[in-house]
Amino acid sequence: MYNFSAAIKLNNINNNRANAYLANEILDASPEKLLIKVYDFAIAQCKNRNLEKTNKALSTLIGALRFDTEESAEISTGLQRLYEFCQDQMREQKYDIVERILSELKETWISAFST
Repeated sequence: MYNFSAAIKLNNINNNRANAYLANEILDASPEKLLIKVYDFAIAQCKNRNLEKTNKALSTLIGALRFDTEESAEISTGLQRLYEFCQDQMREQKYDIVERILSELKETWISAFST
């Protein structure tokens, strides 16, 4: 359902020492770990009430969805609706709702990856 190799790994990464570790960690991460990192970032920014960064993370999640098979398209469509709902809720400053949805989705993915 997700294609993180294109969606995340091609983001601009600064070349300074502070970001070198993070850059290597991201470039070496599996798609599953990248997905969880995006959720962690979105949740943290939601807690900080940062509309722009939360919506950027949500846009990254939307952009990584896959619609290439009937099964993935069905699941991706539902996730896209949830992410767009979260973006709308952020604009309305309903941070608790967004944080709860993203946290529950993250835990669901972690559970799915461990089976």
